[in-house]
Amino acid sequence: MTPAQAEARVEDHGDHLRVTLSNPGRRNALVPSMYVSLREALEQTAAEDRLGAVVLTGAEGYFCAGGDLNALATRAAMSRDERRALIEDLHATIRAIRACPRLVIAAIEGGAAGAGLSIALACDLLVAAEDASFAAAYVRVGLVPDGGLTASLARRVPAGFAARMCLTGDPVSATTLAGMGVVTDLVAPGKALARAADLAARFAQGPAAAQGAIKRLLASARDGDFDAQLDREAEAMTEALAGPEAAAGLKARLNRTAPDFGRGSSGAEKEETRR
Repeated sequence: MTPAQAEARVEDHGDHLRVTLSNPGRRNALVPSMYVSLREALEQTAAEDRLGAVVLTGAEGYFCAGGDLNALATRAAMSRDERRALIEDLHATIRAIRACPRLVIAAIEGGAAGAGLSIALACDLLVAAEDASFAAAYVRVGLVPDGGLTASLARRVPAGFAARMCLTGDPVSATTLAGMGVVTDLVAPGKALARAADLAARFAQGPAAAQGAIKRLLASARDGDFDAQLDREAEAMTEALAGPEAAAGLKARLNRTAPDFGRGSSGAEKEETRR
């Protein structure tokens, strides 16, 4: 039997497009082909007034676990330009979500982590099951946020809360984020996709041009320079991917062991280790 492939499946539901992130057995970890399919869906939606929204969801009861750890672990051996190009592919997708004149609705079951959380926060509305959880878990493998995550969090939650999420990587419940207005619709488990479809149908009956204008106005009202923040994140992530902390963190996660980031060693011990 041929193993299932990672993909972003696009389905036309008449009043909206549904994009389902699917990477069986990996909690829908992201691969570059998913970005291409999602951007193509966003372009199609923008060109057709009958479509009120793109509904973005994940297969098998989970939204998206972020970057594939096996793939991330190979990037230290790439050139700096190659690492940066892969991050920019994610960032092009984030920009496309934000620039789409139609509404983009994240329908979240299970949870979203890492770049999966970045993608969710780029959407206009977040519909989440009550038992879903969210984690900015980069730091746990020695990496830093990308996909606009630092900017998205900074604009939606108190500074201290954003700092705690990014610096600990601890999961946060959907109910907590709903209390802060980040999750816009909190639903019973298993109902996120249905609520998102209902919203998309409602938007499809509304004024497309006005909706697009409102989306742009809301973005300009709350944003500083988001693109500049994406560039800063890309620079930091490009460096982190080739660093010793990411090597230790990703290896430990893949081996299901606790990471050792070398914080307990003296300068002399670290120098001896490098020789």
